[in-house]
Amino acid sequence: MILRPATRAELPAVLALLADEERVVDPASVTVTPAYERAFADIEADARNEMLVLVDEAGPVVGCLQATYIPGLGKGGAERALIEAVRIRADRRGGGLGRELMTQAVERARARGCGLVQLTSAKSRTDAHRFYASLGFARSHDGFKLAL
Repeated sequence: MILRPATRAELPAVLALLADEERVVDPASVTVTPAYERAFADIEADARNEMLVLVDEAGPVVGCLQATYIPGLGKGGAERALIEAVRIRADRRGGGLGRELMTQAVERARARGCGLVQLTSAKSRTDAHRFYASLGFARSHDGFKLAL
């Protein structure tokens, strides 16, 4: 499996993964709005952001995540990687693809020189929490969000 930046042509497949965690959504049924187009273009143009997809050599997108690299003065001035929007296609779960996705993302951050990889996960996603813990992620902080 290969983890690489998404192409514009793969945007419907990424949006399909993000649309519903519990079922497979046909990318052809997804409406790519101008807002999604702008957001994807902004991610693509920003050297500190990546929308990454997990694919096999000839197959469709089976997973995705967004990585944002944040400069900071902590950790000796090293960047930190923030991972969000982690998804594996519903019919492909349970076979190690999530582990492959996250392992490659962490290696990508390490190769970039990041001193830390962080993520958040909704409190209701207890299976995801066990999964992240199995990868070595520790529950070290409480997160807060303010919807605007």
